[in-house]
Amino acid sequence: MNTRAAGLVLAGVLLFGLTVAGSAAVAPDRGATPGGDGDARQTLVGSQGGGTGWHEHGSAYLVNGTDVEWREASADSYFDVQRLPDGRVLAGFMDGGYEDCGPYESPCTHTGIRLIDPDADGGPTVVEEYGFPVRTESNSEIHDAEPLPDGGYAMTDMDAERILVVEDGEVTWTWNASELYDEPEDPTRTDWLHINDIDRIEEDVFLVSVRNANQLVLVERLDDGGSEVIEVINADEEGSSDDSCQVRGDQLRDTDGDEDIRCGDPEVLDHQHNPQWIAGSIEGEPGDRHVSEDAAVLVADSDNDRVVELHRTADGEWEVAWTLTAVDGSSLHWPRDADRLSNGHTLITDTLNKRVVEVDENGTTVWRFPTDRIPYEADRVPREYQGTERDLPTATAGGTVDATATGSGLPVLSTLVVGVRAAAPWAPVWFGETQVGLTLVSAALVLGGGGVALGDRLRDGDGGDGGDGGDDEDDD
Repeated sequence: MNTRAAGLVLAGVLLFGLTVAGSAAVAPDRGATPGGDGDARQTLVGSQGGGTGWHEHGSAYLVNGTDVEWREASADSYFDVQRLPDGRVLAGFMDGGYEDCGPYESPCTHTGIRLIDPDADGGPTVVEEYGFPVRTESNSEIHDAEPLPDGGYAMTDMDAERILVVEDGEVTWTWNASELYDEPEDPTRTDWLHINDIDRIEEDVFLVSVRNANQLVLVERLDDGGSEVIEVINADEEGSSDDSCQVRGDQLRDTDGDEDIRCGDPEVLDHQHNPQWIAGSIEGEPGDRHVSEDAAVLVADSDNDRVVELHRTADGEWEVAWTLTAVDGSSLHWPRDADRLSNGHTLITDTLNKRVVEVDENGTTVWRFPTDRIPYEADRVPREYQGTERDLPTATAGGTVDATATGSGLPVLSTLVVGVRAAAPWAPVWFGETQVGLTLVSAALVLGGGGVALGDRLRDGDGGDGGDGGDDEDDD
C-alpha cells in the first residue's frame, strides 16, 4: 500500500475514533434518576420496540423509580398504556401470527386493545383482547384507546382512518375521517391520515389527533348515532402551503379537485402525537357546541422535535404559549407523548432519544429513565385525572424553554439516525446526525484509500506481465 492510500485509510480511522471518543466525552448524562423529592415514581411505558419496521421486541412495563418492576412482552408492539381503576392495564397493541384473517391471507397481523393483569399468577398476563385483522403491520395500528364510564372503549383505527366505540366486543359508533378529509380510494392501502390518539374530554366529546394533517379535531358523538366536528385546532388557512402534509405520496391528497386538503400550519404543529386537554370546557347544547376561551392543550409536536402548549385566544385562534425543545442539554428527538401532571411538571416520552423524562416548568429535569427500546408513550401511576376532569396547571413561564439545538437537521442524515435507533438499540443515543455524517466521511476515506491501493496493485500486475512479455520477445 503506497503512502497516499495508507494516509487516506489512517485519516478515516482517526476521524472515526475521534468522532466516537469526543462525542462520548461530551455526551450528557443519561443515567436513571429517582427524583430529588424522595418519591418512588411509578410510570407505565408502552414500547413500540424496534428492529425491522419497528415491530419487534414490543412490551408494556412499569418503572418504579429507576427499576423495571414488571414487563409484558407478548406483542410485536405496544403503544398507549394506562392503568385502570381495577389495577389492570389497558394497552394498544399490534401483533402477528394470527389465523383469523378475514379478507387477508393467513397468518396475518391483528391490532386492537389488550387488558393486562400485572398481578396474575405467573406474572403479567393478557387477560382480555379485542382486535381485528389489518392488511399490513405498517401504519395500521390502534395507537390509543380510552375507557368509557359506562363500559366500552373509544379507540383510534389507523387502518380505516376512523375513531370507534366498542362495547361488549361490538362496534356501536364510528366517525370516519372521510367526513372531513378527502378520502383515497382505499384507506387501508395507504398511510393517509395516521389518526393516532383519542381522548374523551367531555361526555360524548373526543379530542382526536390527525397526524398527517397537523391537526387536532374535536368530534361530538350525537344521540342519533351521528357525529359533528366542533372545532379543528390548527385549521388550514386559505392560500397556505400544503407541502408538510404531502411529505410522502401516501399522505394527504386532493382527491376531489378543490385544491384544498386541510393541512394545518407546520409552524404550530407538525405530525404530532398524543395531545392532552389540560384546561377549558365544551359549552353549549349537543349539536351546537363550542370551545371555551380558556382552553389549553399540551402536544408532543413530533416532527418539530418539541413539546408545545397551545392556548385558545378570544378570537378563536390557537397560539403557542409554551415550548420545550431540549432536556438536559440534549435536543428532543421525535417526542411522541407529553403529559402535564398535577404538580405542574411535564412527563415526556422522547422516542428517538430512548428516554422518558419529567421536567418542571423551566425545563429542569426532576426524573429520567433511559429505555432499552423505542418508547411510544408513558403514563404516570396513579393517573392524575379520570373521566372528563381536566383541571391541570397551564404554563406560566411562557416562551421557549431550553432551546439547545443539536444535530445537522439534514433530512438524509436524520433518516439514517432513525434507522440506527430502531435497528441497533445498543447504539448510543448521542450518535446523531453529526456523528453519522462524520462516520460517512470516515468510511469514504477508508474506502478511498482501499480503492487507491487496489488500483496500484492492478497497475503493478499489468506492468509486471507486460515486462515479462517484452523479455521473452528479446530472447527470441
